[in-house]
Amino acid sequence: MPNRQLTIIINVVNNLLMEKIVGKENNNESELWFNWLTRKFNSYEAFKEFALGQNPEDVAEKFVEVNSLAISDIFNKFDEEDKETLDQFQKLTECEWHVFRILKKQLDSRNKVTLVDFKKSKKVKK
Repeated sequence: MPNRQLTIIINVVNNLLMEKIVGKENNNESELWFNWLTRKFNSYEAFKEFALGQNPEDVAEKFVEVNSLAISDIFNKFDEEDKETLDQFQKLTECEWHVFRILKKQLDSRNKVTLVDFKKSKKVKK
């Protein structure tokens, strides 16, 4: 479930690409690059590396390094529309990162709020 957010984003972008790629390539030799990326990254188990103290950037670099040959093959098939889609995907994930950061700030702020019951602390003069 930890990779759920990434899977959702990948599926959205995959749907955008599906129409173009399926029409262009429909054989057993080539797999839709986004399907490949989704499958590979979901099976990568990045959270095990996080538990070992690695940061997200290092984990991403290791994923790219481990899959460098396949990624190179995919890039050889890229066209301008694929590059534009990749750019849009990067913007979308950056936006999602900001949303999570904002939500975390709001949650942290909410947890710091102390409620005061003014009725109990008010002195009544007679």
